[in-house]
Amino acid sequence: MNNVTMENLYLAATADSPEVDFRFDTHELALKGESYPENAAAFYGSIIRQVQDYLASCNEGTTIKVDVALIYFNSSSTKMLFAFFEALNSAAARGVHVVLNWHYDPEDDTIGDFGSELRDDFSALEFRDLPTTN
Repeated sequence: MNNVTMENLYLAATADSPEVDFRFDTHELALKGESYPENAAAFYGSIIRQVQDYLASCNEGTTIKVDVALIYFNSSSTKMLFAFFEALNSAAARGVHVVLNWHYDPEDDTIGDFGSELRDDFSALEFRDLPTTN
């Protein structure tokens, strides 16, 4: 089932949405920047569907590296991010190795605390707390 070829997904960052750089061919997914689009469900909906399709094609033992470096996200983005992490966690629970690198400014308690919550809520993920240094 792993011979499903998916188009990589790249969306440049905008004033209110993050850079999305999902390289399905190399199993590297990255979200960077700020996330407060007018309609988070519309922005993230197709992205999450593509990720779910990609994850469904991953076999047990596949390693996926996910880098998340969001410096700000609003509450509607939070809901969509939870859906994204839930999809990753489900894949991890069935044997896909998912490494989540959580990049954040150590002085930003909100982002740091959100990372701690993710680690607690999505225990199948290999969570790496990565404070950034300026």
